[in-house]
Amino acid sequence: MKKCKLDLTLEAKPIHDECGVFGMYDFDHGDVASSIYYGLFALQHRGQESCGIAVSDTRGPKGNMLSYKGMGLVNEVFDNDRLSDLHGDIGVGHARYSTAGESIYANSQPLVLNYVKGTLALAHNGNLVNANELRARLSETGAIFQTTIDTETIAYLIARYRIHSASVEEAVSRTIDDIKGAYSIVIASPRKLIAARDPFGFKPLCIGRRDNTYVVSSESCALDTIGAEFIRDVLPGEIVTISPDAGIQSDTSHCLPEDKMGRCIFEYIYFSRPDSMIDGKSVYEARIRAGRYLAQDSPVEADLVVGVPESGNAAAMGYAMESGIPYGTAFYKNSYVGRTFIKPKQNARESSVRVKLNPIRSVVEGKRIIMIDDSIVRGTTSGQIVSMLKEAGAREVHVRISSPAFRYPCYFGIDVPARDQLIAYRRTEEDIRQLLGADSLGYLSLDRLSQMVDDLAICRGCFTGDYPVDPPEEDIRGKFDA
Repeated sequence: MKKCKLDLTLEAKPIHDECGVFGMYDFDHGDVASSIYYGLFALQHRGQESCGIAVSDTRGPKGNMLSYKGMGLVNEVFDNDRLSDLHGDIGVGHARYSTAGESIYANSQPLVLNYVKGTLALAHNGNLVNANELRARLSETGAIFQTTIDTETIAYLIARYRIHSASVEEAVSRTIDDIKGAYSIVIASPRKLIAARDPFGFKPLCIGRRDNTYVVSSESCALDTIGAEFIRDVLPGEIVTISPDAGIQSDTSHCLPEDKMGRCIFEYIYFSRPDSMIDGKSVYEARIRAGRYLAQDSPVEADLVVGVPESGNAAAMGYAMESGIPYGTAFYKNSYVGRTFIKPKQNARESSVRVKLNPIRSVVEGKRIIMIDDSIVRGTTSGQIVSMLKEAGAREVHVRISSPAFRYPCYFGIDVPARDQLIAYRRTEEDIRQLLGADSLGYLSLDRLSQMVDDLAICRGCFTGDYPVDPPEEDIRGKFDA
């Protein structure tokens, strides 16, 4: 049989991960910067290249927004002195990952915009599919862009609509009429904290409360970190306005019927922390279910089930529970190395695999191993891990993946690369197995995706090419992203 050879030239473009947004409003006028810092720390897994915080004192003049941002991790950018300078009872924070070539200070967030009605600070997670069209339209009317992120487009639209609107939330509503794609937005205006989520629900967003302070976060785990109580998710398409006078106000005029929504299933498979709840569903339980389904649909005789840390662990436990095969820890994970999945360059991604993960020989030697991972995108990392297990003495390595095969690019939830860079493009499952050097390979079936999340409406575009909203005609990924 002819053996396939993995073409490493397909590894040139990185995967685009998520961003994290966080906002707070203390109605008792306490400073919020330190709590925003800890909220961003809890969301660090969503973005590791830059971060920032912008705050304002609602008792002061409307143009008194203070901000600081920089390149690097949250604890690298901020220290006690930086945080102590950020006095304000309302604010937003952002942790960002970008594509290679756009990882620059100018593109870090939040964006602070001074205009005739005051100051806005905006943090955004998402990709707009009509970013080029909107930027061209704004440029023709005099807008001068300082960044290459579509967050700036959203900010300009809100500022322009605000001039002729009765309130900032009305300006946000009019902006949502214009923008298309995936987004969760948190805005600090002079006197209001506003949150908005795209009508399809691609990006998660939730609301919490700690005493007399309201919080908006990409994930509920960040609420837990600062001792806030989870209130509810922001509905897909909802605009939430939080103020001392009115509390939480809701505009659902942009909401779609449930069957029209398209939540990114990869929030449950990979992106979100397992201790988060998204739209009422536990990320951890969804991963356990995926593992159980794999055991039911792709059984194999083996001695041990192991997960590729961290996102593969819960699915591996589910597989073990369902199959009765013992669950074990086969890898030591170096906690000081970031996710290989989102390293900017392939050579960095490859070199960090062995730095990040090392097989425990005494666990795997002489055993038939079922290795559970969340996905295979290009295949190089998965192939290296299979090779590492066999070098450590594993007799067999059976790979099971807790998602279907990636076959199409994505513009909304995860920036999956062009089709010809995907290992599953024009390859059979047997081809992929040979490329990985595995003894067998099984993917989660498409039918199981909705079952993972109790039939929530989800997006399957990166697996099927059927997107909830039409993708752009040109590939805008890496140009106007967040």
